[in-house]
Amino acid sequence: MRYRRPLLALTALATLAACGGGADAANDGDGGNPVKGGTLRIAFWDDAQGCIDPNQVYWIESRSLNRQFADSLTDQDPETGKIVPWLAESWEVNDDATSYTFKLRDDVTFSDGTKFDAAAVKTAYDATHALGAKSLLGLTYTAGYKSTEVVDDYTVKVDFDQPNSAFLQASSTTTLAILSPETYRQTPEERCTGDNLVGTGAFTLDSYTAATEAKLSRRDGYAWPSELIENQGDAYLDAIEVSYIKEDSVRVGSLTSGAIDIAWPRLPISEADQKVIEATGAGIESRSLPGISSSYFPNVGAGKPLADVKVRQALQKSIDRKSYASTVFWDGYPVVSGPFDNTTPYATDSSGVLAYDPEGAKALLDEAGWTAGADGYRAKDGEPLTLTIPAQNTTPGDQLVQDQLKQVGIKVELNVLTLAQYQAAAADGDYDLLATYYTRADPSVLGSVLDSGVSQAGTAQLSQDPATKKEISGLFAEGLQDVAEDKRAGTYADLQKLILEQGVMFPLYERVQTAGVASKVHGFAWTSEAFLRANDIWISQ
Repeated sequence: MRYRRPLLALTALATLAACGGGADAANDGDGGNPVKGGTLRIAFWDDAQGCIDPNQVYWIESRSLNRQFADSLTDQDPETGKIVPWLAESWEVNDDATSYTFKLRDDVTFSDGTKFDAAAVKTAYDATHALGAKSLLGLTYTAGYKSTEVVDDYTVKVDFDQPNSAFLQASSTTTLAILSPETYRQTPEERCTGDNLVGTGAFTLDSYTAATEAKLSRRDGYAWPSELIENQGDAYLDAIEVSYIKEDSVRVGSLTSGAIDIAWPRLPISEADQKVIEATGAGIESRSLPGISSSYFPNVGAGKPLADVKVRQALQKSIDRKSYASTVFWDGYPVVSGPFDNTTPYATDSSGVLAYDPEGAKALLDEAGWTAGADGYRAKDGEPLTLTIPAQNTTPGDQLVQDQLKQVGIKVELNVLTLAQYQAAAADGDYDLLATYYTRADPSVLGSVLDSGVSQAGTAQLSQDPATKKEISGLFAEGLQDVAEDKRAGTYADLQKLILEQGVMFPLYERVQTAGVASKVHGFAWTSEAFLRANDIWISQ
């Protein structure tokens, strides 16, 4: 099988334009050709992980920086999901997706002058797999990893001891980006500091101070971008400077005052702030993050209210997701329609299962023996129907869900905890509902959260009864065995249907990445995973 036959199919792909068309839309009358020069100044929300090694980080903002200095074997088209060549010219996959052979480019060098070759790929993949749990994403991306073999100087063979049809997409991610062999002589902790991270990218990482700043500069002579990049040579920008500003108002003010060029928050920019930004002539760029939608996952342990499937099904009907989207965000914000955000390959529209139906929820709770009291809350055998949700802070969304569930008689307790307390509660199963999500442009990402056969996460071990665990793990295994598009699509459709009908997860909202972009910035582009791609960016001088 060769790359020319797309391995991915998108059944529900959408690129969301929020309230405006971005910086280029604001400059349609400006026109002109790209010019070199200038420094792009970006302010991210935070750097909570405090690490910049692409093979280790899961933090979205860090991965946007990783993409600028570290390339991967393949790339993924954000519009179609198709995997295309990058550092690899072509590839072959065996019939059971246990062996991938990549033919590499022979004209690539790392920024330290080292030649990129098959030995470098082997060093990188072996080292990333060896990270184990230090690479939460790499751990699943390389599931079943057996070895990487150097066939010749520019051919490498990656073998698995079990099917992994998601690996081709994984080879396009920043997590499996290739760094210089010399870089891997450092310890994982040393690589986190970014002092000597050397990639093949269009920029070099000059400095990084966790949660404070990062500086990158253009690499002269860059000539091997993927076909998805319009600019096939050196980057236009001289440099990229990054800061971290947690306060939304300060970040937006920095953009509108001209102190920064891109304001990049964690949650979507509010409707009010979008209007402020656009009033200055700047624009809003927006795209749904592929992967797991922001969701609650239940604890179905013995004695827990959600151990009863009828209570879980009632809960599924009790959340008004359309109201959530318009109230917490804005009118027209996309309403979540399933376990995956809509830019995820093979995502299915499950809006019917997620329809708001409070009367149906009440009927199910009646059947389950939970009766409403004078205060409106339900109880059974003298015990109130109370669901605990741990959180590090409460949000308007949490409070809205609390109010919505109250309408059907379910009491929600929001337990505000420190990070250490939150992690302990999650590990010990001291909760009824736990919120989480992951970003990856492949549906196998859900296995990290729900496949009890491979994941030790509480969301995998505590969210399903034994029979459902077996069925879900079987579907995840099938998804990794299926290479044919139609079979893979069918398997993941069955998985999504089962998960929602059994109340194994409760999607809340579509995750949308927004960025406020100054009017002088042109060529803004997203990667398939809604990270920044800066190759085409240029600044009006």
